[in-house]
Amino acid sequence: MHRKFGKSDIVRIAVDAMQQHGLEPDFSLQAEKQIASIDGPGNEQGPDIHDLTSLLWCSIDNDDSLDLDQLTACAVQSDLSVIIYVAIADVDALVKKGSPVDHHARNNTTSVYTSVHVFPMLPLRLSTDLTSLNPGQNRLALVTIMKIDAHGAVISSTVERALVRSKAKLAYDAVSAWIEGERELPEAASLVPGMDEQLRCQDTVAQKLRLRRHRKGSLEFQTFQPHAVFNGERVVAIKQQEQNRARQLIEEFMIATNTSTANFLAERGVASFRRVVRSPERWMRIAEVANEYGYALPDEPDAEALEKFLAARHKADPLRFPDLSLVIIKLMGSGEYVVEVPGEQSIGHFGLAERDYTHSTAPNRRYPDLITLRMIKAILTNTPAPYSVNELDYLAAHCTRQEDAARKVERRVRKSEAALLLGTMIGSHFDAIVTGHSEKGTWVRLLTLPAEGRLIRKIGKIKVGQQVKVKLILADVERGFIDFERM
Repeated sequence: MHRKFGKSDIVRIAVDAMQQHGLEPDFSLQAEKQIASIDGPGNEQGPDIHDLTSLLWCSIDNDDSLDLDQLTACAVQSDLSVIIYVAIADVDALVKKGSPVDHHARNNTTSVYTSVHVFPMLPLRLSTDLTSLNPGQNRLALVTIMKIDAHGAVISSTVERALVRSKAKLAYDAVSAWIEGERELPEAASLVPGMDEQLRCQDTVAQKLRLRRHRKGSLEFQTFQPHAVFNGERVVAIKQQEQNRARQLIEEFMIATNTSTANFLAERGVASFRRVVRSPERWMRIAEVANEYGYALPDEPDAEALEKFLAARHKADPLRFPDLSLVIIKLMGSGEYVVEVPGEQSIGHFGLAERDYTHSTAPNRRYPDLITLRMIKAILTNTPAPYSVNELDYLAAHCTRQEDAARKVERRVRKSEAALLLGTMIGSHFDAIVTGHSEKGTWVRLLTLPAEGRLIRKIGKIKVGQQVKVKLILADVERGFIDFERM
């Protein structure tokens, strides 16, 4: 008799994966004591802290998100430009460098998100309460103020310390459905006079930013990000996260903020923590992939040309576009953190077609963002830089390694979740697409469920992108293995 697996087993698998990859699943006793000693949100004061609580701030995040890092607001100007305000939680006000909580955050460098359990970078009392930009609560923040013209160009930007107060906590899907005219304005927004105009304005500006970014060659991918839905111990569904207008709104404002933040540090002549994706060394292989679709790319890396190819393929074959996206992402190489000193040549972010780019918008969830926040605060408060260049160099390599480890944990757990759902379907037939070949075998993605597995018995020659019928023959929850045979 086979053992019955459930949600609690997936949690155990997630904890084991965290430890295996050098991530700490739990906080130390010292960190817990530090949290217990905190009696309220950050209350730093000074003439450099502006009162921006009257702005129509709101947060837009996932339905279940409680660690709210950013708020947005806007103001239309007489010249038809728009001031976009992005407030980022001042996590440093409560998490000082070198403290026990900071030690945990510095080790893991990121929150790890799985469907069954979130391993937060900061204790929940901070990340979902005292340092979260929750509605109706005054919070300290760093606010990036960007003036954006009618064509979506950022004319000017700066950063300042401020006190902010969110007027509404909103969710991506509900806001997007309203923007698209499919649903009423979410209640939390409808209770705030003027919030509908704010959201319309922000959406318009975000779409202009998006269009301008893609014209410069910023790449558009569609990645495979399944999310398991549980009912008690059982997986009842696996859903794929859909891109929508509200997600685009926040994505565009965060990219603009990260670019403005990098410029703010560079203009003040200090070293900065950058997020880069290098110009692809395997460009010729990318060109070969494009050639297989009858598309010619230049001999030298060209983000604009690659974006046009990707856009054409997305339009021509949306079903297979996630798999092409994955191939190109792997050939481009993953992102990494580096330290850039003023005067040096910037590496840039090839995927976003940006020369200056940092991570600064999620200090509750990512340690690089907390590092950047501390660097900016030091400038605004005229205090010594909190990190030396040597320390930043070490942290850049460490954060890159730990983010890679976190991705491996999340991927490992997704495999076991999919195996748990498919465990009752052994012998079932599915339509699938061939996604790749490796030394370990051929891999397929199901069309009716967002799940992947190995094709262990093939009949005849098959190629990547080919649609095939398969039968499920193995779903191993403990190891995260899913095997099919071709019909």
